[in-house]
Amino acid sequence: MKIIEPHIHMYSRTTDDYIAMYNAGIKVVVEPSFWLGSERRYAGTFFDYFKLILEFETLRASRFGIDHFAAVSINPKETENTALVNEALDGMGEYLDHPRCVALGEIGLNNNTKNEISAFRKQLLMAEERKMPAIVHLPHENKVEGARIIVDIIKAEGVDQNKIVIDHNTEASMPISKDTDCFCGLTVYPYSKLDPARVSFIIEKFGSDRIIVNGSADWGVSDPLSLIKVVDYLQNNGHDESVIRKLTYDHANELYSHSPNWKPCFDLKPTPISDFQREP
Repeated sequence: MKIIEPHIHMYSRTTDDYIAMYNAGIKVVVEPSFWLGSERRYAGTFFDYFKLILEFETLRASRFGIDHFAAVSINPKETENTALVNEALDGMGEYLDHPRCVALGEIGLNNNTKNEISAFRKQLLMAEERKMPAIVHLPHENKVEGARIIVDIIKAEGVDQNKIVIDHNTEASMPISKDTDCFCGLTVYPYSKLDPARVSFIIEKFGSDRIIVNGSADWGVSDPLSLIKVVDYLQNNGHDESVIRKLTYDHANELYSHSPNWKPCFDLKPTPISDFQREP
């Protein structure tokens, strides 16, 4: 079974994670832009980070047999400094045009503030203008309120919902996100967000249409093999293989296929460990 990890922050992961993912069957990943743990002070730090995930991280992943793509944006946690946001947005175009960029994201809300909403709307319209997929982040708290705000903006702006994934849904936000033509993302963490059992419950309740599962592994307690564990759980609980394929390959592939840069390769070969240069 081909598996796409459609939302994972490999900047924060080790080479051992790449090895484990490849051996488990994850051969293609998409890395959205995210908050690095401290407030940025200069627009240039955004641009350096975009270049890193688009180029160095793609090279690092390829050494371990994984085809790595990225998405570029100002993450919602970084949108309160409006002058800095506007400066970064003004210079973001060349990174959105990069051949390894397949989406604009992740954008959305964190605390549902006025500045977050403004930055979300601006970037949503940037994605629409460029005909790019967009990865939208639901807030971790006040998720239902955030989902309503996001869905209202998406509908009001009349953007192409087929190119959007509304990510980090739970049982409570699913009715709101499903009231669109957007894809709905389900994120699996060991101790927060969803576990495989909750994914199974959501699929049974809401169906599998236009749903994408991801691991979104980052600095926190997270697991780059979340998708493998979801597949195992769903198989053991009687879900049809076609349903599992939709959740872990088909729908992600459909979303990112809106980008001309999306040409995933599942046949990269890892560099043999013996070829890594040993220091004299």
